[in-house]
This record gives sequence, structure tokens and C-alpha cells, in this order.
Amino acid sequence: MAELHFGVTIPQIKRTWEEARAAAVEFEAMGFDSLWVCDHLYGPQSPHIPILEAWSLLAAVAAVTSRVELGTLVTPAGLRNPAQLGKVIATVDNIAGGRIIAGLGAGWMPREFTDFGVPFHPTRERLRQLEETIALFRRMWDPAEEAVTFEGRYVKATNLVCLPKPPRRVPILVGGSGEKVTMRIAAREADIWNNLAVQQSALPRKVEVLREHCRAVGRDPATLRISQQCLVIIAPDEAQARGMVDTAKRIFGGHMGDPEGPLAIAGSPERVREQIQAHVDLGCTMFQIEFFGRDTREPARLFADRVLPHFR
Repeated sequence: MAELHFGVTIPQIKRTWEEARAAAVEFEAMGFDSLWVCDHLYGPQSPHIPILEAWSLLAAVAAVTSRVELGTLVTPAGLRNPAQLGKVIATVDNIAGGRIIAGLGAGWMPREFTDFGVPFHPTRERLRQLEETIALFRRMWDPAEEAVTFEGRYVKATNLVCLPKPPRRVPILVGGSGEKVTMRIAAREADIWNNLAVQQSALPRKVEVLREHCRAVGRDPATLRISQQCLVIIAPDEAQARGMVDTAKRIFGGHMGDPEGPLAIAGSPERVREQIQAHVDLGCTMFQIEFFGRDTREPARLFADRVLPHFR
């Protein structure tokens, strides 16, 4: 089994660059393996909620960190011109020195497409965009390809040159829990598959479906890393955590999964370790954590002190 990987999201919604920067630097110093941002042009609840744009933010974070990997959960493939997006990712990866994980998905919020002049296609077509975008990225980032001509239904490029190339083979993460198409794309094309927080309780079934897809396409399931987006509620003891769980339920509803579900990562450090181990037993070796708290550095410190050493 792969070494366990613990990533953490950085402040991005209703937060300043100064807050995002300070958190990113501290999370790296605490020993986390990666930093993550969501890729939305609008706040998920309302267009009027301030949010820092994902790839601009990652470029800045790349310049103030040195070790952690950096990724998006996730970039909708059809939200931007795919060739230009591939160039952006290659540039950010050069700034980072080869630390980018390209998190990709189909997108789900119509207005962040249409308000910016981009068509929001039906689901099946957006998934086709995702497949074609991955195929284009693989070619335009390949050191052996000098100029790429690509003729897909939704993705097109003619004599496309991408220089400088990314410093490493960029890992591609496919996020989404659609069992018929999205997870099949992940089995065929991705290095990492990410289960959405809202589907955390369904992880046992999702893992089995993913493995079935891998076998169907002739892939060893062990070569596809399983990751889980998760809300982590951690407090020094169970009593304090209980109050935080109640607050999280009011704030998030079901958007970040059920904080009382069978795989919920909530409670004392001891309880959090047990719940992480439950994920590991299912084959999950990567975690993208959203810590619960106004200043997420506080719970992150408790996690880094009392949980991380247990899994190192």
C-alpha cells in the first residue's frame, strides 16, 4: 500500500490573500503533504460570496512554499479554454518546481460557466470534455511532442506548442462519484481518484465500483490511488468536539458529508485516528482535509501534533 498522504485546503472563500498565504506557509511547516484549493469562479452558495481564483492562487502559493504538492479539487474541464488551461498548469508547475497535481472534473454549477460566456453542456457532454481535456494535457505536456494537433468534439488545438514543459509528469486526479462514467474515466485515465465529501459514507461501495472499472479496462487497481475529500472536526476531547459537530451540521448541511456518518472524521485525536484507519482499511491512502474552524490553523496544529505522527 502507498504511503499515507495528508493534504489540507487553504483559506480561499471570504478570505484575503494574506490569510491564504499565512495558512499555506504554516501548513507546510506543520508537515502536511499537500495544499488544495477549490476551483470555482463564484462562491458555491452565491455569486456574491468573494472567492480567490484557483490557478492564480496556486501560482502565488507555489512561490511562497517549497515542499508541499499543490492541487485543485477540482477544475471543471469545460470552464476554460483547455489548451490555455494546460499552458497555465504547466507554468504554475514550473513556478512550483514540479509539485502540481491537476485535479479535474466535469463541473456542476451552471452560472460560473454561463456568466463568464462559457457553455454549460449536459452532464454526458461535460464528461466527454473531461476525457478530451485529459488526452490533450497528456500530449501537450509530453516532452516528446513538440507541436500538438488535436481534433476532439469539444477540445481542439492546431500546432499547439507548450514550452516550458512541466518539470515532472503531472499527476492527474479525477474527482467525482458518478459510478457509470466518471469513475470509469478515472480508472482509465487518472493517477488518483477522489471521492467527494458528500459521498464519504458510500466509500466502501465506491471503492468496489472503482476496482471493477479498473479490471474491466485491464488496469491493476493498486496503481490507482484512492483519495477522500473530508471535513475534519478535531478537538482535545469528545465533549468539545460534540459541540463543533452540531455547529458544522448547521453551517454545511450535507455539503461536506454527514459529520456523524459511519466514516466521519470527528472527535478527539484518538477518535480521528480510528476513523482515518477505517478509510485506510478500505484502500484510501490520500486525504484532502477541510478543517473545521474560523482559523483552520488551530485544528490543523492539533492534528499535526496528535494525529500525523501516528501514521508516519
